[in-house]
Parts: sequence; C-alpha cells; structure tokens
Amino acid sequence: MKTTVVDLLKNRRSIYALGKNVTASQEEIASLVKSVVREAPTAFNGQTTRAIILFGDKHDQLWDIVVKRLKSEVPTEAAYESTKAKIASFKAGFGTIMYFTDEDIVRNEEQQFELYADNFADWAEQAQGNAQLAVWTALAENGIGASLQHYNPIIDELVHDAFDIPSNWRLRAQMPFGSIEAAAGEKEYMDDESRFRVLK
Repeated sequence: MKTTVVDLLKNRRSIYALGKNVTASQEEIASLVKSVVREAPTAFNGQTTRAIILFGDKHDQLWDIVVKRLKSEVPTEAAYESTKAKIASFKAGFGTIMYFTDEDIVRNEEQQFELYADNFADWAEQAQGNAQLAVWTALAENGIGASLQHYNPIIDELVHDAFDIPSNWRLRAQMPFGSIEAAAGEKEYMDDESRFRVLK
C-alpha cells in the first residue's frame, strides 16, 4: 500500500528551536494555512474552526502578552526565568497561528440537530485536531517547523482585546512556526499490543 501520508506524518514533529530563516513568503504561508484549514473535515460540514495568522510585530505581540501574563502564574523568580526562555523560543519563530472555535456555529448546530446536541462541542474539538494536524503536517512538508501550545484560557481576554477578535471565537491553541534551528529528538512509541486490536 502507498505510505506517502505516513511519511509526511513522521516528518511532523514538535520543533522548539525556531528561527526566522524561512524562504516562503508570508503570503505563501497564509495561503497554505487557509487552504489546509478549508479542506480539514468538520462534523456536518459545520466549518467551526477559525485561524488567525500572525507575522512580524503581531507575532511578537502575542508572545509578549503570554510572558507578561505568566508572571503572576509562576511561583518563583527562577521558574519565571525558565518560563521566559521558553516563550522566547516561540517568539524567535517566523509567525504564529492562533486557532479558535466559532461557538455561534456550535450553538446553532445544537439547536438545528437536537438529536446530536450533546456531541457538537466534542465534534468541534475533533475539527480542531483535524485542522491543527493538517496544517502542522503541511508546514513540515515545506521544511517549516512548528509546535502546538495551549496558553488558553489564561490569555483569552487579553488576546481578544489585543487583536479585536469576535467574542464568539474561543481560543483553542497557538502554533508558533519558523525555520528548524535544531531537530526534534527521537520519538518513542508504546507497544502495539497495548494500543491496537485487529478483530476478524
């Protein structure tokens, strides 16, 4: 069987050493992200995922918000210095994608399809996973490293105010990306016997 998709997925790793040495233009990256999110599947074709792509000063602004907000969350000054270094590694990248769920769409689906109402919030989260993995893999295919971060919900209000985000968009993840300045470490896999069953 063909294994091109498997090879692409293996190429997708969490890259934390990011840089700005990206040959693709901002426009090319934005176009790629839009295309991939557009094609990622959603339950009932609800298209609940939203993305904001940050470059330049806007990218820096996000990570400045995060590091400032974390000051009150970290217990010691030494821990905060470590936190600042981690956030600086994200800021060192070329850009960031913020992923949101349009909760108005979720609520409309719940009302329109009452039989499945309890499922639409879960399905919106699954749609997030679909979009995030697809974008991450597409970036990796183009030699661009990325990782997935979750500083929501503590930054939600600050982010909404800073970037004029609609109130019905709920922040789900942040994906800093850029040139790969250091490769990811070896990936470990659990035993297949603990993970899979094939029944015939």
